[in-house]
Order: sequence, then C-alpha cells, then structure tokens
Amino acid sequence: MYNVGKAGLTFWSPTMNLLRDPRWGRTLETPGEDPYLIGKYASGYVRGLQQLDDKDRLKVAACCKHYTAYDVDNWKGVERYKFNAIVTKQDMEDTFQPAFKSCVTEGNVASVMCSYNQVNGTPTCADKNLLSGVLRDQWKLNGYIVSDCDSVDVIFNAQRYTKTPEETAAVTINAGLDLDCGVFLANHTLKAIQTGLVKEVEIDRAVTHNFIVLMRLGFFDGDPRKQRYGSLGPKDVCTPAHEELAREAARQGIVLLKNDNKFLPLSTRTIKSVAVIGPQANVTHDMIGNYEGIPCSYITPLQGLSEHVNTIYAKGCASVLCPPENLHLDDAKNAAAQADITILIVGANRSVEEESRDRVSLLLPGQQATLVSEVANASKGPVVLVIMSAGGFDISFAKSNDKISSILWIGYPGQHGGAALADVIFGSYNPSGRLPITWYPESFSENILMTDMRMRPDTSTGYPGRTYRFYTGTPIYPFGYGLSYTTFKYSRLKAPRLVNISTGTACLFKHCETISATGSYCNDLSFQVRVRVQNTGTRPGAKSVLLYFTPPHVHNAPRKQLISFEKVYLEPWEAKHVVVKVDVCRDLSIADEEGERKLALGIHSFQIGNLQKYFVLEPSL
Repeated sequence: MYNVGKAGLTFWSPTMNLLRDPRWGRTLETPGEDPYLIGKYASGYVRGLQQLDDKDRLKVAACCKHYTAYDVDNWKGVERYKFNAIVTKQDMEDTFQPAFKSCVTEGNVASVMCSYNQVNGTPTCADKNLLSGVLRDQWKLNGYIVSDCDSVDVIFNAQRYTKTPEETAAVTINAGLDLDCGVFLANHTLKAIQTGLVKEVEIDRAVTHNFIVLMRLGFFDGDPRKQRYGSLGPKDVCTPAHEELAREAARQGIVLLKNDNKFLPLSTRTIKSVAVIGPQANVTHDMIGNYEGIPCSYITPLQGLSEHVNTIYAKGCASVLCPPENLHLDDAKNAAAQADITILIVGANRSVEEESRDRVSLLLPGQQATLVSEVANASKGPVVLVIMSAGGFDISFAKSNDKISSILWIGYPGQHGGAALADVIFGSYNPSGRLPITWYPESFSENILMTDMRMRPDTSTGYPGRTYRFYTGTPIYPFGYGLSYTTFKYSRLKAPRLVNISTGTACLFKHCETISATGSYCNDLSFQVRVRVQNTGTRPGAKSVLLYFTPPHVHNAPRKQLISFEKVYLEPWEAKHVVVKVDVCRDLSIADEEGERKLALGIHSFQIGNLQKYFVLEPSL
C-alpha cells in the first residue's frame, strides 16, 4: 500500500489498554483483561509489524497506546478529555503498566502514544515521570513519544491545566513528548522557546527521536522500489493465502460457551433446514469492528451457513439497538417453527460499543433478549445462540434456558467470519478459543461506578474488585473459559516443593513476609513446571494450557495470576508434555502498596485446569 501511495509506514497500533471495566466502548480494540496476556499480545504484534533481520531497521513502525490507565471514554457524561484517573501505586505497578513495559522492553516498539486522561491530577502527555522517567530512563524506549490526537490541545482548552498555550507546549515537550498529533505545538512552541519556557535542546531531542524512526524505516535510502519490499504492490493484496488466514484467525477466535449434551457440531446428513435469525445474521461491515481496513470480500453468517444447508432467514430486529417498534417477532417465530434447528445471531456493533461510546448496561441491547427467548420457545428444534460483540453480556437467561442447547461468542470475526462460524457449527473446525475477559452480571453495572479505578476488592464497602485477578463476585462466564468438541485431561503437574532464595542472614533471624524482587539473588533464579495434557476424545483439537499462580495473602495480592499460556494441538488420545520455565522474581513477584516489586515468602500454588501444586519460597544463606 505504501509503494502505491495508499499508506504510510508508521501505524499507531496496537491498542493494548487493559480492560478494567466491561462497559468500555473500546473493548473491541483491546486484547483482554490480563496484564501478562496483553503484554505478550502487544510485543508479538509489534514484532510482527516491525521486525527485520537487522534489529536497527524497521519494516513498519508500530505504536503501543494509550499510555496509561486509560479506559473511560464517555460514560454517563464523564468524558475522557477531562477524566482524572485516581490510581494507586500498587494498581499502576501490577495492572496498568506491565503490558506497556513488555511492549517496550520485549517488543522494542518504535513509539508510544500518551492518552487524553490525567492520572492522579497530571495529564499523561505532560507527566515527566511517566514519559522521560519510565519510558525513556527505566524501559529505554528506542523511538518517539506521540500524543493522542489533539490531546495537547485538550490539556489547555479542556483540562485548563496551564494558564497559557505556551505553558502547555512547554510542559509537554519538557516532559518528553516528541510529536503532537495535532497542530497545537506547531502553533505555540516557537513562542514557548522565545519566552524561555522551552530550551532548544529539547526541540533537538524531539526532532532526533522522530527522524531516527524515519531513518530506520528507510525513508532516506533512495528509490523505495529498489529496497527490500519495493516490489510489493496490489498483486500481493488479497491473495488466497491471506484470505484463508483471515478465516483461520476467525475460527481460532470463536469461543464455545455452552454445548448441552454435545449438541454441536451439527451434521448435514440429519439437519435439512436451519432458521437463521437475528439483527447480526447477515451483516458485513459490522464483522470487522473499527479502525478497520478494506476487506477483500465478505462472507456473512447467513452466507456461510447457507453453503451447508437450506436456510430460512428472518431479521427479528431491524437493528442491533432493537427498540420495541423495530422488534418483528412474528416472522422470526414462524421461521423457527418451520426449521429443524434455529441459529440466533445477536449482540452489538459500533452503535453500542466504540470509541467515545461506553455502555451503561451489560444486558443485550433493546429487545434482543425478548427476541431470543420468544424464538427459543417457538422453535421446532434446539437453538444455537451466537453472540457477535467485543464486550461480554449478562446472558444468564440464555445460559439456563434448556431450549438453547449451545452458545457461541464470535467477537467481531472479520471479513470471513460467517464462513468461520459455519466451519465451527458444522464441525470441520473444533473450537479452541478462550475468553480473554470476564463476563459480569448486570448487577456489576448497576452498582459499580465505571470511574472507580480500584482493582482490588474492599470488603468494608462491598466493592467486589475487577477482573478475574481480584473480582469476588460470580461471573456469568470467567476469564479463560471455553469448551471444545473433544475432552482433555491434565495430569502429572510437577514443580519444586521448595525454592530457596539466598537472601543472606537478613530473614534468618527475623520473620519476613516479603523480600525485594530486584535483589542480586534474582539472577538465574528459575525452575521448570511440567504438565501432561492428553486429548481423551475422538476428535482432533487444540487446548490452551493456562498456568496460574497464587501467592500468599500479603499486600492484597491477586487471587491468582496468569504467568504462561501455550496452545497444544492433539490428535485423539495423543498426549504431550508442556514445560514452562518460571523466572522467580519476574513471574512470581507481586506489587506492594508503594508499587515496589516483592517476593512473598511462604506457601504458593500453581494451577492448571483442575490440578494444583503447592510450593514454598524460603530464604536461605
């Protein structure tokens, strides 16, 4: 695209903010709610865009955003432009910052974008500690720092953080900002220099960081047609391999949430007709979310299913918002009453969740729940419910409805999402997806302010905490949940029973609950965890092996924390061993109340599936 003048080589992506609250409108851009998972996603994403054999050069320049503690857009009148996120040092260290650290230190990202919001009273794009202190000095960012678009203007005109435009220019540049996505710095930096608010050396720094990225991209290397990727063009877009990859990505992303009596997969030998019903049953653009590219082609759910079996289509609701006047029950119920099987496809789109549009409820929009229940009651045969959305919903009514045999969540599955859905429903693909987020009950949205940034529960007020790491309530579906058409068994979980840490005499003559996770004893302090996983069913399938650890109950530590995951593909009755190297100080450390990394001494545990293994961290000479 760059070679034919249709794109640049710097992409402000990925969005990698942690999904703290299920109502956030930008859920569709994020990889989930776990810091470790997000860090691996972001660093892998960045390496995929950027990497060349020469580490100093760039294929494409990526950008990790939005830094930091940003996940309120527009909720009940609270807008991101004026929102001040009050975040504890502890939550900052173990929740909001780890993935950005991974993006910089493991991904070697070429840029980081600071966000609109303030954190503890300071705009992120004007926070010298966050920009120069953490990104530059601690994490050694090799690239430039850019503002979110017009966020420098927001600091002055919306937040009123400074008295003059020149002071805003100065406070952002002096904090370490290199590039303004907007015109504010272009208009006000010169006067800031002339009045002594900004030194010319700071301008040199910013320009240098920007130009180095251009150099690494090859902008000054001569005729781009003679460079490494100069021959690429339209012929290389929408190749069969690329289209198959889009379909495969959609297949891998589908999560099977319910499958009573192994109802799925369906057989085309026994199923002659299927009613396909719902506002999302025949959509195209909705499948590709936001900040989207131009798809090669579309295969809608209706089209994908119709390739396998005769279908009867009824929309049921005129739109996803499904107000009462747009609910068309008669046609939907008649279709369900005629067909052997009913597949309902409901959920959300960008009219429900997107940038600048947070949700206020976790229920299905409008009258969708009525559509689902009424059609299920009228259907001649069993019902498959498909949820197309980014955020989770309280679908407890469907989970407990015996007429609804199966439930699938397909996210926004991309251009060939309909084909991928049909692949799963008719069994040519065995679902292996796991939920990257917790699905909360509606009571969460009724009782918890979205603007409350606290991660940890507070028993004195009934505050339940957030994400699987801290949430004390009962979820509709938990993080990491997902079923398969086959069965798997874990066995032989092995780990050391005792791990000695050479702390010297400090903790031998007094009781220590924790020690620093940055001491010299951390060097090469590691061990292996092993587990055997076997496919005990009759179908080939993939299993994502998730390794959690639970520390002792100190410093209000997480209830459990993901520290590794690996997807294993197994033929029927095949078994494999998964081996994880655990770096003690990196993987098993927790944050204390001051945001310092600590190792908790005492009894810890690992969990994989239904297996648990206890071990002890103990000080020694």
